[in-house]
Amino acid sequence: MNVQAIKTLGQLKASGYQPKSIKEEVRDNLIAAIRNKENPFPGVMGYDDTVIPDTERALLSRHNILFLGLRGQAKTRMARQMVHLLNEYIPVIAGSEVNDDPLQPLSKYAKNLIAQHGDDTPIHWVHRSERYGEKLATPDVSVADLIGDIDPIKAANLRLNFADEEVIHYGIIPRSNRGIFVINELPDLQARIQVALFNILQEGDIQIRGFKLRMPLDILFVFTANPEDYTNRGSIVTPLKDRIESQILTHYPKDIETALTITEQEAAILPQQQAKVIVSDLIKRLIEQVAFEARNSEFVDKKSGVSARLTIAAFENAVSSAERRSIIHNEAQTQVWVSDLAGIIPAITGKIELVYEGEQEGPYQVALNLVDKAIRAQFVNYFPNPEKQKKKRVVGKKSADEKPEEESMYKAITRWFDAGNFIDILVDMKDADKLLALYRVDGLFGLVKKLYPHANEREAALLMEFVLHGLASYSLISKQTIEGKIVFKDLMGSMVNLDNLNFDESDFNEEDYR
Repeated sequence: MNVQAIKTLGQLKASGYQPKSIKEEVRDNLIAAIRNKENPFPGVMGYDDTVIPDTERALLSRHNILFLGLRGQAKTRMARQMVHLLNEYIPVIAGSEVNDDPLQPLSKYAKNLIAQHGDDTPIHWVHRSERYGEKLATPDVSVADLIGDIDPIKAANLRLNFADEEVIHYGIIPRSNRGIFVINELPDLQARIQVALFNILQEGDIQIRGFKLRMPLDILFVFTANPEDYTNRGSIVTPLKDRIESQILTHYPKDIETALTITEQEAAILPQQQAKVIVSDLIKRLIEQVAFEARNSEFVDKKSGVSARLTIAAFENAVSSAERRSIIHNEAQTQVWVSDLAGIIPAITGKIELVYEGEQEGPYQVALNLVDKAIRAQFVNYFPNPEKQKKKRVVGKKSADEKPEEESMYKAITRWFDAGNFIDILVDMKDADKLLALYRVDGLFGLVKKLYPHANEREAALLMEFVLHGLASYSLISKQTIEGKIVFKDLMGSMVNLDNLNFDESDFNEEDYR
C-alpha cells in the first residue's frame, strides 16, 4: 500500500484497507517470521530454548505478558523488540491524540472530524517506531500520568465546560492506543494505581474522573518485574496479576559460551582500543567466570542477582587498564594480562549486592575473592589440576617391577619460590619488564611450552603469568596484592615472615626462657 498517496478517509476506503487489532497484527507478523525462519528477537542470547518460545506462544495466543526475572536479563529489550512485529505504517485520523483508526474511531474528536468532513477527513500515517510507549513504575506515578485527567487550561482555552469529553487530557496509556505499552518494575507501582489498570486489561476501556467513557483501547501490554520486589518494595496485586495472561520467567546465561557472546556484543570498545589492545580468549573467560562465581557466592545476595552489565563493564575496564598502561609507556600494542584484572574491581563492587557477611568482609575484598575464584575455576581448563599434582612426589623403586611415582609438573616452580625467591608484578609494568620477571621463575616457561608448544611469545607470556595466579589460587605459592603491585613468593615464607616480627635480641633473656 502506497501510504504517501492515501491522504483522506475516502482514499483509504477505496484502497481496500481492513482494520486489524494490534494483537492480531503481531500474531500475523510473528507467524510470517516463524515460517521464514527469522528470529523476531535478534541480539537476545541464551533464550532460544526457553524465553523466546514462551514469548512466541504468548503472542500467538494474543496475551498480555509479564516478564519476571532478576535485573539484567533482557526483559525490557525483549519488549522493545516486539515493535518489529508491527506493520510498518498504520493510518490514523490526523490530529488524534489516541491514534484513532479512521474506520473505527474512538474519541469524540475523531468522530466530530469525520462527521464534519466525511470522506475528506485527513489521514496521517504512523510508523511502527512511534507505536511504542514505556513507563518506569515509581511510587510517584499517578493515575493522571497513566490514564488521564481533566485539563482546566484546555477547557478555558476552548471555552468548554467540564462535562465535555474534549476537556480530558489523556495519559500515556490512551496515547499508546494501537501500540505496545510497557510498564517496567510493575511492583513499584502503588497498589491503588495498579487497581486503575483492571478495566483496561479486562474490558479494554478507561475511566477518567466522572466521565462515562467507553473507549475500548487496543493495546498490547508488557510488564516487567523482579521477584525480589514482591518482598522488598511492593507486590503485584493479585487481581492485576490474574488479568495478565502469560507470565514468563527469564534467567541468566547458563553457560560461558553464551555469556561470552553477550559481552562481546554489548561491550563498547572503541576502534583505537581494538587496534592497540589484544584480548585473549583466556581473559574473556576469566571475566565471565567472575559473574558465575558471584551468582554462587555466599557473600552476594542471590535475590538481587548479578546482571550481565557486570561482565560488560569489567571487560571495558580490563581493556582500558591495558590501554592506560600502553599510553604510559608509549607502547604501540599490548595485551590484557591477568594482572590487569585488578582494574575490573570497580566494575564488580558497584554491581553486586552484599549480604551481611559480605558487608563485613568489605566490597573490595569480596571482589578480589571473586576474581581469585574465577582464576581457580578456569585454571583446570588450561593446566593440570594442582590438587591432583600435590599428591605426586618422587620416590625410589621398592622393587625391580615397581615404577617410581611421578613428580608434580609444578614442582620446579614451587621449589624456586621455596628457595626464597620472589617476583613483583606491577599493574602498570612495561610488557618487556614483565616478560623478564616471568622468565626468572625456574620451570615456568618449560611448563607452558610443554603443554602449549605452538603458542607464540605473547600467548606463552600470558599463560606463564596465569600459571602463577593459578598456583596461588590453589595455595601452592602465595600472592599478595599491595597498592598496584602483585607479589608472588613461597607459601610458608609469607605465613611466617620473620622480618615482620618486631623484637630485639637484647630483649631475649635465656633465663626467662628457661
